[in-house]
Amino acid sequence: MSNSHSVVGSKIKSLRESKLLSIEEISERSGLSKEQIESIENDEHLPSLGPLIKIARALGVRLGTFLDDNDELGPVVCRAEERDSSISFSNGATDARKHMEYHSLAKQKAGRHMEPFIIDIQPSEDRNFKLSAHEGEEFIYVMQGQLEIDYGKQTFILNEGDSIFYDSIVEHHVHGAVGKAAKILAVVYIPF
Repeated sequence: MSNSHSVVGSKIKSLRESKLLSIEEISERSGLSKEQIESIENDEHLPSLGPLIKIARALGVRLGTFLDDNDELGPVVCRAEERDSSISFSNGATDARKHMEYHSLAKQKAGRHMEPFIIDIQPSEDRNFKLSAHEGEEFIYVMQGQLEIDYGKQTFILNEGDSIFYDSIVEHHVHGAVGKAAKILAVVYIPF
């Protein structure tokens, strides 16, 4: 089910239409271009988390709304074998090789403010990353490989077993170290 990103685009479109909001209005509220929103809705461009969070805010919904399977109010257990379905986001790049596979660990949990993911990061030689910023906090734990994080003017290299906690409002970008793949546990907290 690795094409489940297509669900994200159609969910955004149906939410926008159900609220009788035009692409222009979402563009004004989110600061994203109309073209960017259209390509996300039509699944031509896989968004990174930053733009998705801005669209969620513009629509007045939680980020989780785009990812939810169903709503469970009690605890949600995600078994290892259930984690296979993933959502692919590119990192604001047209180059499809630079992408991450996001495995959501809490899709059934209603009303959540935290988004936990296991993320498989493919190696990339290109270092022209587009940093993004959004409200909230992020916690990352490196399970395998080597991670590089651009955070403001700083760069952090994290190895297996290392972790980082930061405010997402500072421009940042998470990627594998040069030519390295990585697997990380990432928890994104978005105040609503």
